[in-house]
Amino acid sequence: MAEHTEIINAAGELRRACEGGRAPQVAAAVDRVEALLHPHTRDEETGLFAVMRRQEEFTDHIDSLCSEHTTLDAQLEAIRRAGAGVDPALVDTFLHDLRHHIDREDNGLFPAAAIALDGPDWAEVDEATPAPAPRAPAPPAGARGQAPDRG
Repeated sequence: MAEHTEIINAAGELRRACEGGRAPQVAAAVDRVEALLHPHTRDEETGLFAVMRRQEEFTDHIDSLCSEHTTLDAQLEAIRRAGAGVDPALVDTFLHDLRHHIDREDNGLFPAAAIALDGPDWAEVDEATPAPAPRAPAPPAGARGQAPDRG
């Protein structure tokens, strides 16, 4: 779910880049969203989704989430192609669809997985999903934008 927050934040950067109307910034913002979104969706599909798909009651839901991944990719590609001349409605649709998709996972599939899967299932998910890349350390106290520690 933390990855979802990063993706949403990058999507906000994408909106601002599109509003700025400069093609290089739009392309860079699409690259950033894709760099977060593609590994995330690949890991979901090869890990959690693959394991959950074995339970018939989740198959249709998993299939619809995978379809949404494809739609989001196509929308990002359309934004990239449009560049500086992107229709704001396209960006709005992408952001709406992204948030809706994340809501379906965070508040639907993930809680269901917590109930439906057991230890061996989670071990299989972990095995199929590479460990997340280490995050950059927090800036030290006194770094730009932070008040120095005076204590």
